[in-house]
Amino acid sequence: MASFQGKSVLVLGGSRGIGAAVVRRFAAEGASVIFTYVGSRASAEQLAADTGSIAVQTDSADRDAVIARVRESGPLDVLIVNSGFAIFGDALDQDPDEIDWLFRVNVHAPYHASVEAVRQMPDGGRIIVIGSVNGDRMPILGMASYALSKSALQGMARGLARDFGPRGITINIVQPGPIDTDANPEDGPMKDLLHGFMAIKRHGRPEEVAGMVAWLAGPEAGFVTGAMHTIDGAFGA
Repeated sequence: MASFQGKSVLVLGGSRGIGAAVVRRFAAEGASVIFTYVGSRASAEQLAADTGSIAVQTDSADRDAVIARVRESGPLDVLIVNSGFAIFGDALDQDPDEIDWLFRVNVHAPYHASVEAVRQMPDGGRIIVIGSVNGDRMPILGMASYALSKSALQGMARGLARDFGPRGITINIVQPGPIDTDANPEDGPMKDLLHGFMAIKRHGRPEEVAGMVAWLAGPEAGFVTGAMHTIDGAFGA
């Protein structure tokens, strides 16, 4: 595999789960990969050593830090925004400051990173943001803020697709359903509830999401932009 040989890739939120699978996929296919992390230093350093990528600590809740990281990464062929956060609980009881923090990570960071990347990105570049099937469907109590943030990405992609289209730069949202990660393990307490909504009654694998991301970043997807790509075992069907 060498379909991304010589390409420059930045993954925001790449130390664990889906992000780590994306880093591994692009590094294995020859890309020069930089990825960010916040608190998982040991995991990030191990992933960097395993893949030959570069790990840099960057807080996606800090707008200026995100913009600086994208700018300092130089001209990117591919930007992938995977950093995200969820808050569970009754909307009436949640801390407004925590909700604002969630929006900074889940909405502000993807927007500002995308705009900043395009300032240096060559024509024909790719932007892929990891959203969620919960942008389309929220059948569980206590996740209104998360659903709002993932729905916002849909409007962002549609709008920026228009802005970036004249240069052949695409922007797409990948919307996973339940994926087997530390944050949502397949053997966790929500397994039966989640699988009850699904046609394929298992969690997805991070590598499956990484495969969809790689396709969207590749040459076959040059005419695909402003679109949502759901990978969820029919959770949202």
